[in-house]
Amino acid sequence: MKRFNIGFIGCGFAAQLHVEAYKRIPGFEARMYGACSADLHQTQHFVQANGFEKVFGSVEELLSDPQVDIVDIIVPPSAHIPLVKQAMESGKHVICEKPLNGYFGSGNDDRKVMYEAVCSELEALKQFLAGRKEKLFYAENYIYAPSVVKIRQMIEATGEKFLLLKGEEAHSGSHAPHAALWSANGGGCLIRQGCHPLSALLYLKQVEAKRRQEEIRVTSVLCDASQVTVGLPSDERGSILSNPVDVEDWSEAILTFSDGTKAVISSGDMIVGGVRNKIEAYTSNACYEGRIAPNDAFLCYHTDASKLTDVYMTEKVETKTGWQHVFLCEEEMRGYVGELEDFLRCVDTGKEPESGFPLAYETMKVLYAAYASAGSNSRFFVE
Repeated sequence: MKRFNIGFIGCGFAAQLHVEAYKRIPGFEARMYGACSADLHQTQHFVQANGFEKVFGSVEELLSDPQVDIVDIIVPPSAHIPLVKQAMESGKHVICEKPLNGYFGSGNDDRKVMYEAVCSELEALKQFLAGRKEKLFYAENYIYAPSVVKIRQMIEATGEKFLLLKGEEAHSGSHAPHAALWSANGGGCLIRQGCHPLSALLYLKQVEAKRRQEEIRVTSVLCDASQVTVGLPSDERGSILSNPVDVEDWSEAILTFSDGTKAVISSGDMIVGGVRNKIEAYTSNACYEGRIAPNDAFLCYHTDASKLTDVYMTEKVETKTGWQHVFLCEEEMRGYVGELEDFLRCVDTGKEPESGFPLAYETMKVLYAAYASAGSNSRFFVE
């Protein structure tokens, strides 16, 4: 069994999801080798809890270790591109969490300027990547979710055209204080959550295009990205966690493709009841609905859930009483296992990943076209 030593940069919530997924990858041994983060105490706890071998005191120390084969970057997005370049220049393959990049100024800045800055950085990274032996993997788990994989298989078999695609990720908001700031995240719920279904729908449309031997691209975006909860007084916030400063907590984006078909991306930080991850696809002969979460694989009901404090139900659910859609096999159903398996296979065989730089490039370009549309209250035409 081929073994790869994994070095983590970042030890937060998403890092733990990756650890659990690595354990379930068939055919490879992903060795939890070492980790570093901005918080040494957090790193030590993460390493001890997950059986890593080393605590690294800095990024430089981790990257200089010849035993590290693959670097998994799971830090705030403002640090992504510098770390990607630094890791690859050190001879490491890189897995980078979403979003790949962004504009990290103020949310009040000109949105067309944001779009141009993001596209310019993507072009520079494209030049940096050209001809390198190290591989860059874009950690977009939706691409590998079993429901999305099944839609891909069916559209490849039928050769039909998607007339309408719809995707959503929404929940009651992030616990992290920095989620309220454009300077830390490059936007609000659209970039943090909407990027998932956006990538999935762009990917499926390209699967269709390849099957039909067509060239299809996004030509325009019409988007509203707004603050819905900002006017709520504190005694009416209920279970809403989001408290935006200069980012949006709700967005709706309509994409138009060059073949005249459409896609709709919904995201929100003000939807209670647990995380909502969903993909829909419609052709002239078929309807597909991928309910990543919630789904009805396992339902339970409790009148008293006081003894279930440490039992996981699903992400972002506010209560464990009443009927619950318990998320089983979450690492597989959300696509993390398939994602990391694909990346390790690519390192082993040299094949290109399903989710790599081309998908990340298109996702970020369309995402900031959506922000430019929202900023101008008009349709934005993608160059």
